[in-house]
Amino acid sequence: MYNFDEVINRKGTNSYKYDFHKRFGKPEDAIPLWVADMDFRIPTPVMDAIQKVADHGIYGYADVGEDYFDTVANWFAKRHDYHIEKEWMVKAPGVVFALGMAIKGLTAPGDAIIIQKPLYYPIENTIKANSRIAIDSPLEYFNGRYTINYIDFEKKIIDNQVKMFILCNPHNPGGRVWLKDELLALGRICQKHGVIVVSDEIHCDIIFPGHKHVVFTNVCEEFADFSIICTAPSKTFNLAGIQASNIFIPNKELRSRYKHEIHATGFGQLNVMGLAACQAAYAQGGQWLGELMEYLAGNAAFVRDYLTKETKILPISPEGSYLMWLDFNPLSISHQELEDKLNEAKVWLSSGTSFGENGAGFMRVNLACPRSLLKTAMERIVRTFNI
Repeated sequence: MYNFDEVINRKGTNSYKYDFHKRFGKPEDAIPLWVADMDFRIPTPVMDAIQKVADHGIYGYADVGEDYFDTVANWFAKRHDYHIEKEWMVKAPGVVFALGMAIKGLTAPGDAIIIQKPLYYPIENTIKANSRIAIDSPLEYFNGRYTINYIDFEKKIIDNQVKMFILCNPHNPGGRVWLKDELLALGRICQKHGVIVVSDEIHCDIIFPGHKHVVFTNVCEEFADFSIICTAPSKTFNLAGIQASNIFIPNKELRSRYKHEIHATGFGQLNVMGLAACQAAYAQGGQWLGELMEYLAGNAAFVRDYLTKETKILPISPEGSYLMWLDFNPLSISHQELEDKLNEAKVWLSSGTSFGENGAGFMRVNLACPRSLLKTAMERIVRTFNI
């Protein structure tokens, strides 16, 4: 049994989440519930694998053999009924890096790429940084749930000659786990108009009861011909800092163009620790993940029940990911007032406007921490907002 209630001091470890309050203009004693990493120790077998590499004392160039692929393939087959071929796999240091390589390798400067806001902001930033045009087909929000406007989505593709769609599933920050029928409708539109789909599925293992993650290419066999599936163990096992992800590209031509772009960066092998950690996590991390999901479900229920009882804030229970989207709009205050009040409360959340204009009045809270921290944070919010 793992103890997710343990409060582990992360200050003084160069933690992006805990050690850079001054850089972001936040109170030093604010409770940081913003960055999407966990405050939990990783599975013991993964720590052991990393320690084994560390104890060896030589950290030269490293790669992996057949057993690495077999381990990854087995995980996705058992967990998601997703059956990959070895040649599809391309390793990368991270999913955002992979998105950048797909953008550079499969589109041209000035091309339009469609997204759905509110959306994990590095996606749009990467599009713009590579001189492409981000086209937003905003998700529709009603009563705590996001849905897709397919008419707007297709019209934006036609009007802007869109070349690529970056899908986020499970959705960050909205928490939706898109249904098979929803993905089918999106895929058919993209297929019809020759749009490449890059599916960010980094949160695919963090799925709450009553919901099921569907890998995009599992929706329809034909979708594999124009799709890239981006995965990593980083969110699932709290391994973001050791840089390892697995990207699956069934189409040979797309894969060749993508790999060419990676080679052009000068990137070679992955981090030696990352390779060991990834394999150990997928081989031996199942028990830890099962216990984690029970704990996260408890955290989500606590925040939902507490805020619903004590406030007018609308907590949107995630279907997937450990990130909860909070709707403060019922309080009828400006987004700047919201930011100021949270600073006063000394609670550090991710600002909704960083995910898009339609994120005004929202905040994203990270549930992957000991419940005692969540309890203190929620109490501070209620006390400061006088609600």
